[in-house]
Formats: sequence, C-alpha cells, structure tokens
Amino acid sequence: MKINSGEFKARKIILGHEPTPQRKKSRCFYFGGDLTLALSVGSEPDEKPVSASVCQLSVPSATHNAERARQAETGQLGPGWTACAQVPVGVLPGAAAVRRARAGGGRREALRRPQAEHPWALAPSLAPCLLPPLSPRCPGPAMGNVPCAVKHCLSYQQLLREHLWIGDSVAGALEPAQESAQLSGFPEYVKIVEVGPRDGLQNEKVIVPTDIKIEFINQLSQTGLSVIEVTSFVSSRWIPQMADHTEVMKGIHQYPGIRYPVLTPNLQGFHRAIAAGATEVSVFGAASESFSKKNINCSIEESMKKFEEVVKSARHMNIPARGYVSCALGCPYEGNITLQKVTEVSKRLYGMGCYEISLGDTIGVGTPGSMKKMLESVMKEIPPRALAVHCHDTYGQALANILTALQMGINVVDSAVSGLGGCPYAKGASGNIATEDLIYMLNGLGVNTGVNLYKVMEAGDFICKAVNKTTNSKVAQASFNA
Repeated sequence: MKINSGEFKARKIILGHEPTPQRKKSRCFYFGGDLTLALSVGSEPDEKPVSASVCQLSVPSATHNAERARQAETGQLGPGWTACAQVPVGVLPGAAAVRRARAGGGRREALRRPQAEHPWALAPSLAPCLLPPLSPRCPGPAMGNVPCAVKHCLSYQQLLREHLWIGDSVAGALEPAQESAQLSGFPEYVKIVEVGPRDGLQNEKVIVPTDIKIEFINQLSQTGLSVIEVTSFVSSRWIPQMADHTEVMKGIHQYPGIRYPVLTPNLQGFHRAIAAGATEVSVFGAASESFSKKNINCSIEESMKKFEEVVKSARHMNIPARGYVSCALGCPYEGNITLQKVTEVSKRLYGMGCYEISLGDTIGVGTPGSMKKMLESVMKEIPPRALAVHCHDTYGQALANILTALQMGINVVDSAVSGLGGCPYAKGASGNIATEDLIYMLNGLGVNTGVNLYKVMEAGDFICKAVNKTTNSKVAQASFNA
C-alpha cells in the first residue's frame, strides 16, 4: 500500500470473503465523503453481504453528500434501501472504536437494507452512508480476510487507524498509556530492537550491495525505531554478507536519539567497530556448547573470556554493551537446553556488565509454555527490565511467545522487518518475527512503541525488492498484495 498526497493506491482490501460466482452483484457506498467502498451483495434481495473492497479514493463535495442524503431520505437510491437506520454500538469494529462510540452517544447512523440481518456500522466521526447510483468494478484479486468484517463498513481513516495504525491520533481515542491501563498485565511501552540489517541479512546467499544496506538502514531510521542493529564486525570468512561492515557503519546517517549497535565477537572486532564510528556493541554467546563452537568457533567458557575483554574495554570508553544468549529454547545440535544452562550464561553476561540480555529462540522451537519456564528461571537472577526476547517464527509461535514474555514483565523485543533472517549455523530455522506483525499486535493491545507501522512496511518493501524475495510479514502481505 502506498499513501502519497492524499491518494490511496491500494488496489484492493477485502473485508470478509471473496464473492462467489453466484454473488456477483455489487453496489458502491461513500463513507464520510472520503472513500469509495464496493460492497458485494447476493443476487437475491434477502441475501447478506459477503465482502467489501476498497476500490478508489473519492472526495465528493459537501453538496454531493447533501444531495445523496436527500435522495436516501426520499427513497430515490433504489428499491429496498433506507437511510439512517440505528445500529447498536456493539457491532463497531475493535474495542477502541466501541469506546469511542460510547463516548459519542452509543449509537450511530448507517445505511441499512431492511432484509439484512446485520447492519453496517459507522465510526462516530463519519457521516451517514450514502449510496451512489453506479456500481464500479474493483480490479485486482482479493487480499487478506478480516474476521466478521462483513458486518462493518470502515472509512479510509478508520481502516488505517484501526488496522494499520499509522501513528496519527484518532479523535476520541485513548492515549497509549490509558489504553494499556485497561489491558492488565501488559507494559505501557515496548522497545523494539530492529535486527533486520544484521541478523536479517546475514543469512542471504546473494551479497546485498553496500549502498542498498545503507539506504535500508536510513529508511528504518525514519520509522520511529529507537534501536537499529547495523552490522557485525566478524571475519568475512565466516559471514561474507557482513564483509562491508566498516563501509556500512560509516555510510549510514546516524539520527539523534537512535542507537546503532553492532556485533563484536572479540576485542579485535570491537576496536574495528569503534574506529568505524560505532557507539554501542553487542556480544553473542550461546547456551549450547555445540552451537557456540559452530557459531563463534569456541566453547562457552572460551567465549565468556573474550566477551569479558570486550565489555571491559567498552565500559572504560563509556560504550554500552548488550549480550545475546542463543539457543535459549532449543539447539539444532543438542535439542533441549537445560534452564540452568540458559540462566548461567545469562547471569555471567549480565554480571560482566552487559546492560541488557537478549534471550534468543534461535531455531524457533519454543512455545509459550517453554518461554514461561525459561523466563521464570532467568528472572531469578536478572531483573525483567534487563531482559529482552528474540524469537524466530519457524513453528509459528513467535507472537505467542512474545505475548507470554510481555505478560511476565519483559518490555524489550527484537524483531526484523519483513521477517528477514535465519542463522547460517542453524539449518531449517526461519526468519525473525516480522517487525510489522509485532507492531500490529502491540498496537492492538494498546501498547505504545513510538514506531510508524506504515513506514516500517515501506522499508520492508524496499529491502524485499532489493533482495528479490517475498516478505514474511502477514501484515505486509495483507496490505501490499493486489
């Protein structure tokens, strides 16, 4: 989807289900004077509507709207249709919309077909539905479905704010803090650590040009993200994709208020990173001996000694250091990892001076149950405020695992735009949880992130086209496919 100069360029957004051949008849509705929706209805007068498609942006004049309202009142819009039917607030889409409707009086006007069992509800800010006489055809195949949306007709603004959450405030909507206060058990704010440029790209077989990486990071810097992991100062022999780390670090525009950490496996990498302009570093260990040897070519104990050197040097230079623990919920070589081992490695990293420990489900085998047990163990030694989760979505459990972590007091989550990623030393592991999907869920919970979802989607679209791959983000797929 592209929004530019007031133009809505999405080819089609389907609410409900694709019309069947027997349901070809369609009518077109104006909502609030700012959007045209084509609503497919059954060929029989008493058949229920089955889908609504965003067809085109239309901005009728006030005179046009007034004329349509007059025609609706006098029955000139066609047989079987009446205007201004009262509908209960309960059918409005989304809890936020319900609260706004209640604040505005509890009931709203809508256009209703008498035979229909469910009227279509309007958001409070919208004018009564108006029915133009034409029935334009909507080009393009169907996109993702929205459950029960056949009951609802949303305006352009409502669609974006309720479902895409582009970041603008909605009249009558609750502030993030107020919203989350009503959803007990969740933090008011979640910090998202964007790892796409590093963890997301390191597994790409085709080398991504340096200028593409720089542009990708610069686009992410304009989304509201506060932390963007840039690259990894490792040997190009081990990770060829990161061979241009110095050029990337020096080439990006570092915006005020945004942190740009880089991975540094040893003291040599640390000094190269600092020389390139890095102001924050990360060390990456593992709770699995086998994975540690495969990933960084040393045992856990040997890695800890290297990390101590890096963190000590960083502390002397007032440079923050973050710690990663891979295989916290399972290893591709050893299978299950004991809770004691995950806790021990995490405690050592925290004890040596890492301000934050990111617990990684490297191969995406975790479930909410195993996530809960692991966090309970680690949180006995490290406070929740110093922990983060890093979930891969191999088995489709990433969002559920993150939700569990949030309920346990974690408020830092790693993610990668478009679900990029995987691990060169963990075959079969799919990408990280998509940043777009994470933001969509958090927005739905009323949790503030400060990130503009639409801009993140644009950055994801850019990098996916650059590396010639399809996004793994469900939100992006539902919004961009036409």
